[in-house]
Amino acid sequence: MRAFPPEPPAHDGGAPALAPRPALWTGRATNRVQWLLAAGGAACVALGIELAVDSNWTSGIAPLLMSVIGCVAAGLLVIYGTLAFVHVAVKVDDDSLEVRCGHIGLPRRRISLDDVVGADFAPRVTPRQWGGWGYRWRPEKGTAVVVRRGEGLVLRLGDGRVFTVTVDDAEAAVRVIRDRLRLLGAAKHAEA
Repeated sequence: MRAFPPEPPAHDGGAPALAPRPALWTGRATNRVQWLLAAGGAACVALGIELAVDSNWTSGIAPLLMSVIGCVAAGLLVIYGTLAFVHVAVKVDDDSLEVRCGHIGLPRRRISLDDVVGADFAPRVTPRQWGGWGYRWRPEKGTAVVVRRGEGLVLRLGDGRVFTVTVDDAEAAVRVIRDRLRLLGAAKHAEA
């Protein structure tokens, strides 16, 4: 958890100079086992390319095209499906929680802290509970981003939905979110 730097000194106008505030909390979770699955996807793509280049099938072009396209498509789907969930990055800032998956940050989910009514620590979240790795939805449980087995963060949203994400040091994230919710609640109470 990072603390905010001290307030900058006042400048000519008497007001403090504005500087971007750093994220309150950032965390990650990684699953190295998914690299093995990605290697399997790469093997499917390689098989498709091998079939296309060195094929001497005599039964016609249609079966060959179906095999090549099937291998390449299946391989690319496996590669994307696994590499997108090799790791997850979670950031809690002043007004939201943001979850980014994989190396390119997709899929991504941003939840405003105004929509959050509670945050809880889950000591053990497993892919089995959610039906596998990845971005998951179960009607009785809500939505989750599960990249590995272990601790996680559970957000209860104002509309009754629940969002879970596996992340290292989830207890610290829960503390930061609860502190932010208290501050937001105090600010709303002061406005009223």
